[in-house]
Order: sequence, then C-alpha cells, then structure tokens
Amino acid sequence: MKKRPGPPYPLGATWDGVGVNCSLFSEDAEWVELCLFPSRDATKGRHRIPLTERTTQTVSRR
Repeated sequence: MKKRPGPPYPLGATWDGVGVNCSLFSEDAEWVELCLFPSRDATKGRHRIPLTERTTQTVSRR
C-alpha cells in the first residue's frame, strides 16, 4: 500500500482516479489513523494507517 500527500478538500474519502484521498477536519486532534476493515461486519481492522499530512488553516471562531 502506497501513501502520498493529497489535497485538503473535499472532506471525506474521494476516489481521484489513481487512489483514494482521505481528508478530515479536527480542531484538537493530535493523532489520526485510517482503519481499514476486511468486511462490513468485521470487528477488527486489518490495516491501521497513520495520517500524518497536515494543512493548517485559520478557523474563525464566533
């Protein structure tokens, strides 16, 4: 499995014609892993992939 940087948008998992770009938002996360399961009813993940790419954007708080 090959991991490469991707764009921050759109959020979610998006097929880009070559692979899947996974993008998410969190104000306070220190660590994120993508867990892949072998089937819908599986209770244990087969792969855990650390998502280490980061895009810092200023968020306006009201």
